[in-house]
Amino acid sequence: MPEMQLRKQMIVVGDRILLQLEEDQDKTKSGLYLPPSVREKEKVATGRVVKVGPGYPIPNPNYTEDEPWSTPKDPARYIPLQVKEGDWVIFLREQGIEVEFEESKYLIVPQSAVLLVLRNELRED
Repeated sequence: MPEMQLRKQMIVVGDRILLQLEEDQDKTKSGLYLPPSVREKEKVATGRVVKVGPGYPIPNPNYTEDEPWSTPKDPARYIPLQVKEGDWVIFLREQGIEVEFEESKYLIVPQSAVLLVLRNELRED
């Protein structure tokens, strides 16, 4: 019988955004390296969006409490987030939670912490 391997998967929930911090933030423009304690005190940071949650949930109008054990016929609905995977964002660092997954460090922030989205889009002229 072949050996089965488990694969871990990150699933971002709700209005949360998974970010990978910009790597150049540990160095000043003049080339001096900053200790981690200085970087953590900065109010604003930039990062690349790795994953986004489904958005803000919309209540199901067909849900009744008469039969709470039954599964709703309509799937869950969400108002999608503005950011997309691959975007660069400027965000409030103090609202982020740092996590480590498979030896990589990430930050989870709510969409309300995002101040600006930078997105590359192809245009046809």
